[in-house]
Amino acid sequence: MVERVLYKERPLSGIFLMCAAVFCFTLIDSSAKWLAAIGFIPIQITFIRYLGHFLSSLVIFFPQQGRRIFESRRPYIQIMRAVILMVGTFFNFLALKYLPLNITVAIFFAAPLAVSILSIPILGERVPLKQFIAVLVGFVGVVIIIQPGGVRFQFEMLYSLIALLCASMYFILTRMVAKVDENPVSQIYSSGIPTLLLFPFVLKMWEWPNSWLDILAMGLMGLAATFGHSFTTVAHSWSKASSLAPVIYVQLIFMTVISWLVFDHLPTMNTVIGTIVIILTGLYLIRLEQKKINLKN
Repeated sequence: MVERVLYKERPLSGIFLMCAAVFCFTLIDSSAKWLAAIGFIPIQITFIRYLGHFLSSLVIFFPQQGRRIFESRRPYIQIMRAVILMVGTFFNFLALKYLPLNITVAIFFAAPLAVSILSIPILGERVPLKQFIAVLVGFVGVVIIIQPGGVRFQFEMLYSLIALLCASMYFILTRMVAKVDENPVSQIYSSGIPTLLLFPFVLKMWEWPNSWLDILAMGLMGLAATFGHSFTTVAHSWSKASSLAPVIYVQLIFMTVISWLVFDHLPTMNTVIGTIVIILTGLYLIRLEQKKINLKN
């Protein structure tokens, strides 16, 4: 589905496809929050998310590539990447049980900032002073949102921070495998490993859905994950990464609308201000990266 897509320059199409990918990721969190709100435990929701992703990935990629989708050139890093992603997803879904969608996604927007810091010891990358200052300003935005010690601070916000740290590690490990493994391989590992690891635990505490809406939410998570990752891959083959990077912030619009219409949550002023700080910082970091690429060329 993904690997055979023509690798041509289609900038506008790539941006629209990236918007579709971001919407898919929004559906994952929205479905997870729905299931948590009606009583499903986070570990089962996490399992359902990865089981659906794994099965849909098999259906899409196995007919095209056969056993090659299980053959990684860096299996240990793929396994580590999958485990970290699974832990991050669990804590994100745990946070979604207690927090509005717009708060969890606003905190998650700080992931590029965390990646900039973690890439120093892990990837050996050098971070210029301007970039380091921008990262610090971005984290001020996170502090504004969570208000540690303030009246609006909720302990559950720490779950989002753990999910943020895991997501940042996942992005760094993705950089390490992206050059050696194709997209189907990475998707099979990142969905299959969590499915296998969570299965024994979920088996003892499984709860069956009570309505067709519950079943829809469960199926939607897996399909949205597969299509979201696939759309992202194709989008990057059509447009430059620097052009696509700002598109991720469209998710805040999707999240805010769904949070309001479905869960009756509106963002607080602190959430709005903190999110603006994080987004502006993120856009500045993207601009710095574009300048770096232009100098190399």
